[in-house]
Amino acid sequence: MIPFLDVVRRSFLQAAGDGFVGLSNYRTVLSNEAFRLAAGNTVRFIVVCLPLLLLLSLFLAVLVRKTVRFQRWVKTGFLLPMAIPAASVVIFFQMVFDEEGWLGQLVGLFGITGRDWLGEDSAFWVLVGCYIWKNLGYDMILWLAGLGAVPEEQYEAARVQGAGEWACFRYITLPQLKETVFVTGLLSFVNAFRVFREAYLLAGDYPHESIYMLQHLFNNWFVSLDIQKMTAAAVMLVILSGGILAAAERSCKTAE
Repeated sequence: MIPFLDVVRRSFLQAAGDGFVGLSNYRTVLSNEAFRLAAGNTVRFIVVCLPLLLLLSLFLAVLVRKTVRFQRWVKTGFLLPMAIPAASVVIFFQMVFDEEGWLGQLVGLFGITGRDWLGEDSAFWVLVGCYIWKNLGYDMILWLAGLGAVPEEQYEAARVQGAGEWACFRYITLPQLKETVFVTGLLSFVNAFRVFREAYLLAGDYPHESIYMLQHLFNNWFVSLDIQKMTAAAVMLVILSGGILAAAERSCKTAE
């Protein structure tokens, strides 16, 4: 906490010296076009990725739980992307989505000119796909742990009363996954901020504007030693993220 408290202190000081400037640094950051672009892209990325990742991983967890015979192999297969280095993942995505990549050559067979998927708005969806592909197995394991904690006797009693699979899932499984939802959502939220590695390796310091994230902005400010901007933006990011997580935890406890 001591280094972070120093960050808070510096966010109220001028760039040169120790002169107190109040909220001036915060106003500078909020009026910065690059910050608004990066913040908007980051929020958009999280809003799109989190629901997709949570729903897909839950769907896969339910399916995998029913395939008892091959469950171990399926788990291993979905967890493999986490063991692959980020640089290798990026090289694969570049080979697929580059203007002269595999996808461009494939559509070329049908007389369609290839395009630079990473240099257009489609770069956002490439990054979304990369994030989901890499984190899908991890979230699936978390869901499987939550599903395994639901007593099988409750399903048997419900089936005796004539309940179908959807009714069992809706009235038995979902209500008992509240804690798993919070933990899985929290870890996925944190991992969403770590996608900078893939975005940076895919397109460098200044990628297409659709994938210019807060991490790019912080990196560029660090290179140019804009310490006051960095500290003010970091404090705002911590407050916002902390507020979101606190609200999510409170809503989870209320639902219980």
